[in-house]
Amino acid sequence: MRKLLTLSLLLFSGYQVVAQQYTIKGEIKDTQNQPIAYVNVLLLKTADSTLVKGAVSDENGIYMFSNIPANDYLLKASFVGYSETYSSPFAVNADKQAANISMEQTEESLETVTITGRRPTIQRKVDRLIFNVENTVVSSGNTFDILKRTPGVVVSQGEILVRNSPAVIYINDRKVYLTSDELQQLLEGFSGENVKSVEVITTPPAKYDAEGGAILNITTSKNISIGYKGSINGSNTIAILPKYAVGTSHYYKNDWVNAYVGYTLNSRLDLKRDEDQVRFFNPDDTENSVWRTDFRRETRTLSHSLNTILDFSLDEKNSLSLSANLQFTPTNDSDISGLTNIFNPQNALDSLYTTNSRKVNERDNLLFNLDYTRQLGENGATFSAKANYIHYNDDRQQHVATRYSLPNGDLLNTNSFLTFPQQKTDIYTGQADYSGNLGNIAFEAGAKYSGIDSKSSQDYFDTDSEPSLFIPDLSDTFNYRENIYAAYFGFNKDWGNWSAKLGLRGEYTDAAGNSLTLGKVNTQEYFEPFPTFYLTYKPGENSVYGFNYSRRIDRPRFKSLNPFRTFINENSFNEGNPNIQPSIISKVEFNYTYKNKLFFFLYYDRAEDETAVFPFQNNTTKIIRSVNANTDFSEQYSLDVQYADYITDWWYFGATTSFYTMKTDFFALENDNRIVTNSTNGVYLATQNYLTLTKDRTFNAEVSTYFISDITQGSYTYGNPPFGLNIGLQKTFFKGRLTATVDVNDILNTMNFPLESRYLDQDFSFFARPESRKIRFGLRYKFGNFKLSDNKRATDVEESERLKEKKAGERP
Repeated sequence: MRKLLTLSLLLFSGYQVVAQQYTIKGEIKDTQNQPIAYVNVLLLKTADSTLVKGAVSDENGIYMFSNIPANDYLLKASFVGYSETYSSPFAVNADKQAANISMEQTEESLETVTITGRRPTIQRKVDRLIFNVENTVVSSGNTFDILKRTPGVVVSQGEILVRNSPAVIYINDRKVYLTSDELQQLLEGFSGENVKSVEVITTPPAKYDAEGGAILNITTSKNISIGYKGSINGSNTIAILPKYAVGTSHYYKNDWVNAYVGYTLNSRLDLKRDEDQVRFFNPDDTENSVWRTDFRRETRTLSHSLNTILDFSLDEKNSLSLSANLQFTPTNDSDISGLTNIFNPQNALDSLYTTNSRKVNERDNLLFNLDYTRQLGENGATFSAKANYIHYNDDRQQHVATRYSLPNGDLLNTNSFLTFPQQKTDIYTGQADYSGNLGNIAFEAGAKYSGIDSKSSQDYFDTDSEPSLFIPDLSDTFNYRENIYAAYFGFNKDWGNWSAKLGLRGEYTDAAGNSLTLGKVNTQEYFEPFPTFYLTYKPGENSVYGFNYSRRIDRPRFKSLNPFRTFINENSFNEGNPNIQPSIISKVEFNYTYKNKLFFFLYYDRAEDETAVFPFQNNTTKIIRSVNANTDFSEQYSLDVQYADYITDWWYFGATTSFYTMKTDFFALENDNRIVTNSTNGVYLATQNYLTLTKDRTFNAEVSTYFISDITQGSYTYGNPPFGLNIGLQKTFFKGRLTATVDVNDILNTMNFPLESRYLDQDFSFFARPESRKIRFGLRYKFGNFKLSDNKRATDVEESERLKEKKAGERP
């Protein structure tokens, strides 16, 4: 790598010797002879007005161009609120002081806020919805604010949703893998001024990995400025327990390198309380007993996140990028307590037990990326090659102690044990992509390899005895390897009022999971095609009709395959399943767009072998296990209606409504694998209101609401429809250098809701109550030339998404 960087520097030095000629320097002033900062200045050739270079004036109105060859040039200056201004042509044949430029302020820029920035626009393409926000009033906030304003996107408790499901976030076609909290912190620190558009891709084309659901791709503006900028930020969240974060970022650019480094420290205390109930039955289906548990978990987390990027412009056609995203979590410790009351059929307290548990967790997640791009020819064709390496390490220790007693306090029994789970995963990926034109048809193709090697182990000790006794039957070592070979191609064609896009991706998977103690080897070897098809028809300016079809895959998360158990107490635990199969998902959609602000979507989704988390109770042993398992199938019919537009010059309003029918057929593992159907009809409604409270756009507010009725997942039905209300305020000071925010989430404390799993002789329910009502105070101060667009982006790859665990419906 050192040799490669040295070679790049030598190449650049050689280029400088040939190209470096003269320096141009000047000053931008208004009609009152006052300097104007942050003016975009473009150097154009006089002969054909082609762009040579760009710069931004500093706080004293000074701009500068270096390494300019001899020629005839003119300058173009532009800034919001001022008339676009051109200089007179001039010849460059020596270092010179260019003529100063005087810019005249436009009168209408002082009238209302909307004159200083144009409105955002929505563009419907054959395979995606594009929310264009560059240089608009929407871009005055951060990127997280922009996502919340994007049509069809809903943010609930920090999670970004599209069509009621978590979205996969990309930045400039690069996958981002972070937890919901970490992703929110990343996007809140990414200035909206750097965002060009947000692409909502509900049925991703063949270019993207077949793994995953809807995609939100954030595209950033191309930076032409030179200089340095930095920022420091901090936030404090008030909930039941405190949380805070501090961070800093720095960015520098010259003619050949973009350098970025960012660091964030997160320290938080989180409280989660649950209430669950299990009704056990006798063989004749009469009630045996009812167990009610009050659960409390307090978690302390300390994490460090470091993101660094180096982008090299090797020459006009070649670029190289080196990046790293490092996350260290030395502390993720939980203190857990629970009280279970056992009632007889007459609802009299029969006995009880208390459980105390201590879980210590340390993990690291390291990603390194190398990216090369070359422009081919003059028709816009490009070739790119990427390589990634991810190392994930997770070490845990859990001690569980239980005391059984009678209602009068007499001790019946005790039990305690200790587990040591560990997981290490290495992921390697390499891919190559080409895009260009075949005549008047756009064409893209590529290939990718990903290799995964994961090793897990767990040792189980009975600590009731002295010394502690190792239990081999409850210990295990699980090794998993996976190789995926993929290739794709796609065509895109526009003619008349029609547009069509066709793609095909093929993925060959060779995987094996080996549980040494259980003696189970699960080998999977298969090839799956993933076609995509999009067709749109635009009969006029106001209407667009569309049809989409896609076939995708959902592979099991590594922790879902791991057969180890995480204990709540000795009677209740979560466990993985090494026999889980991948799920194949098919989607058909019809859509209609009116005036790019009213959207209708009618679609059908079907997932074969969908993976879900199921609670199963054994009525004989009184054991409750939450198991990762495949369903037979799940399906959803839905009609979605979305609206997004300005109600007034200062009020931007968005709304999403979804009417749906959901159905899941799953296997009852405790009832001889009988197939059980779980279905419901429901409605989802969310609104977003973004208010500009001052003419200078320095004070903004947002009000959002959220409502969802019945919904199902696996054997679970969500009860007591929740309603959420969120309010946020943002104020900027000192010409945008200091930003203060206040966000209040779930003001009414109504966003949590109970889950129920009731069928045959299974009757289990629980009500999880994490901290949903929070008040967050944040400050960010920018220094240097903070108007620069930077190369900050999250760097991750598709495979790292599978390091996550499925959370919905899972026991704590």
